[in-house]
Amino acid sequence: MPQLQPYAHTYKPETCANPISPNVFCADPTSVEYEGRLYVFGTNDHQQYAAVGDEGKNTYEHIRSLVIFSTNDMRNWEYHGIIDVARIAPWIINAWAPSVISRVEDDGLTHFYLYFSNNGCGVGVLTATHPLGPWGDPLGRPLIYQNMPGLENCPSPFDPGACIDENGTGWLSFGGGSDENGVGVYSKVPKIVKLGKDLLSFDSPFVSITAPYFFEAGELNVIDGRFFYSYSSDWQPRTAWDRADLPAPPMCSMGYMTTQTPLDGESWSFRGGFFLNAGDSGMDWCNNHTHITEYCGRKYILHHTMHIQERMQTKGGFRCMCVDDLPYTAEGFPLAKATRQGVEQLRPLNPFVCHSGAEMCTCAQMGYEEISQGKTAVKSLVSGAWTFLSAVDWNQGAQSISVKVKGKGRIEIRADHMRAEPIVRLTVETEANAWATLTAELPPQLTGIHDLYFVFSEANICLQAWQAKGKDDQ
Repeated sequence: MPQLQPYAHTYKPETCANPISPNVFCADPTSVEYEGRLYVFGTNDHQQYAAVGDEGKNTYEHIRSLVIFSTNDMRNWEYHGIIDVARIAPWIINAWAPSVISRVEDDGLTHFYLYFSNNGCGVGVLTATHPLGPWGDPLGRPLIYQNMPGLENCPSPFDPGACIDENGTGWLSFGGGSDENGVGVYSKVPKIVKLGKDLLSFDSPFVSITAPYFFEAGELNVIDGRFFYSYSSDWQPRTAWDRADLPAPPMCSMGYMTTQTPLDGESWSFRGGFFLNAGDSGMDWCNNHTHITEYCGRKYILHHTMHIQERMQTKGGFRCMCVDDLPYTAEGFPLAKATRQGVEQLRPLNPFVCHSGAEMCTCAQMGYEEISQGKTAVKSLVSGAWTFLSAVDWNQGAQSISVKVKGKGRIEIRADHMRAEPIVRLTVETEANAWATLTAELPPQLTGIHDLYFVFSEANICLQAWQAKGKDDQ
């Protein structure tokens, strides 16, 4: 059998946790935890890239869908495909910059509320009872729109930031653009409102937050009984900064403010910058949009950079979502920065439960095929394409591995190195779009923790799912 040569180049090294996806352009992350997994949603920059190509620019006008990823270890991420917002809510112009919250409602189900930017013109909301949908449009119209009463000083009422406080009450921030009536470096463009009990209406007037160097990308969190409002500062020079007790937030960094009385606009206190722009972190400059989340007792910051674009031929401004640790003390957030390395893996991957083929740490020359809403398969684009899973724990060993596949060729499974001798070779020979389940024995010496590669001999081989069988399983 001829030796299968893995494709040599990947946009994301196996040693790095960033970006979240090695092959999907996406940005403006938000997240929600459900049944032990962290689900991350973002702007689908890849939709723009598919429309304009390597020579085009990411001017966002083609983006009318959102992406979904999930993980339970912060290093291996499953790509769940897109939410086709334009199909669900045909009235939209675009769908950008989501913010998701969840709450158990009177029916006993967890309901998810996904707010999104309708271009720069307003905010829409989708709802579901699972992070993967199906999603619906409960209002059939925008929740917030330009020039609605109370928004006379909010040129771009977009970039929603939603949170649920400790009493189960919903809150929403939004807003972007310049304040024509601003005083010095201070803007009253950002807004906050208390949501109605249904989380689809309002239970207060819109209140302005006075934020220095405000630009866009606002978000709300409740941490230790305090409200945190974070936002992207603007690009202007910091020569007019008038406070001696705090340095000005660095250019296009994320700043934050706190209060315990969110509807008192004057109560919000600026606390400083807390997350640098990618350009100040040794990477390409880009806009800034972050989400603070806690998962498994650790605080993380989800953000975006242009990691993938830096390794490609395009310079169009296509972004990729990343995650880093976020230091936090009782005093607040010290200034942090983006990293290429990313975060540690929280736990080894368990091979004895079913995994999607679209779950990976990184890959080379792989695409995706949609199976159903929230479910995708990976698809090889060339001979030698591969996917990589980090730190798979085989424990005391396994009997066999089963894969659900289609296409023609073979899949080789390798441990620890892409050029290692295969531990399994699987011949794939299916008709048209028919899926087949193949099973092969695993070597007895495969015990403990190993990285895992799936290497594909030909283009157009799809892997939908895989699972190993333990030595003691019947």
